[in-house]
Amino acid sequence: MNLYSGTPYWMVKDAMWNDFRPLCEDTRAQVVVIGGGITGTLVAHELVRAGIDCCLVDGRTPATGSSCASTALLQYEIDVPLCRMARLMPEQDAVTAYRSCLEAIDELERLFRETGVEAGFRRVPSVFYASDRAGLRLLREEHAMRCKHDLPAEFARRERIAEVAGFDARAALVNDVSAQMDAYRAVAGLLKYDLARGLRLFTHTEIVKWKRRGEGYELRTRTGRRIACAHVVVAAGFEAGRFLPKRLMQLTSTFAIASQPVPEELLWPRRSLIWETREPYLYIRTDDNGRIIVGGEDVAVDSPLLRRFLLPQKARVLERKFRRLFPRIPFTTEMSWAGTFSSTRDGLPLIGAFRRDPHMSFALGYGGNGITFSMIAARILSRALQGEADPRAHIFSPERPSLR
Repeated sequence: MNLYSGTPYWMVKDAMWNDFRPLCEDTRAQVVVIGGGITGTLVAHELVRAGIDCCLVDGRTPATGSSCASTALLQYEIDVPLCRMARLMPEQDAVTAYRSCLEAIDELERLFRETGVEAGFRRVPSVFYASDRAGLRLLREEHAMRCKHDLPAEFARRERIAEVAGFDARAALVNDVSAQMDAYRAVAGLLKYDLARGLRLFTHTEIVKWKRRGEGYELRTRTGRRIACAHVVVAAGFEAGRFLPKRLMQLTSTFAIASQPVPEELLWPRRSLIWETREPYLYIRTDDNGRIIVGGEDVAVDSPLLRRFLLPQKARVLERKFRRLFPRIPFTTEMSWAGTFSSTRDGLPLIGAFRRDPHMSFALGYGGNGITFSMIAARILSRALQGEADPRAHIFSPERPSLR
């Protein structure tokens, strides 16, 4: 199905990936990664780096599913606040999940530096502001929890918020450890890098059947080609539901707009990432061309037709909300789009295999933390496939108690 509506900004900004290489004959690999978005690409990169024979399969052109609709904010904060997550699972597990996201941002920065891939990665502050009195109470509780576990969070009042982000709010949690990037460009760059190092990529190759064969799987494509492998990693976003033994993800559509370029001197200080306590929350960033990207207005909709119908209305609401926050910044919407993503009730992804089938692993259900969770998944799954234990694996397991 269509994973987005409108035209995502990144597909216009960046050069289109034009590599057409469908699978034309039967093949085999140690590991097959299904899904050529940012998640599958990062998983494949870690496997290639570990010397594991790997092929990546996607039914489309890489990065033209949900990844190209991502606004690519990189935050260690998760959609479910830490103070609430700690009530859904052991507190230390919740803290480890937050700390893993914090480490993932550093790992992404290091990965792009080491590979030389230009992914638009840029360190920027994050400002999580109180939208109302309930939001203020949440920020106080969340700040206390983060301070308890030595996680970066400054409780900022009006004057400090104006200094860091240039708008008025009663309170906010501020940190300097966040970042932003271009997921579409990252996928293209990493795939080119890994193709030169042994990765096999099959685009426009849809997997329609799969069957256990001994100590592994046989996958069948729509054109009847077969891939034999010892292990499958499913990283196909919310389209991966057909591989799951039961429904574990909720589907949500989010909307985004991009402005015409705005002169640097008119933008807010330090181009902070901005998001709010209200749900669904508004989120704001800039890009390296001076455009402002605003997202939010999430709805529990996975119908492409309804998503497309709602897009003009949601775009107007997003622009109006931005103007209310920054009345002096000229904002004219030049592009608008919507995408559907999956999430889980506890805010954490599904990473790993079910006990009943250790030969198929999952990297799914990312909510608003798609790219940081993707990096965590890549590390956990790479270690597992090398026979190494990752102490965080139980926290993200698709069979964890908080999903029951």
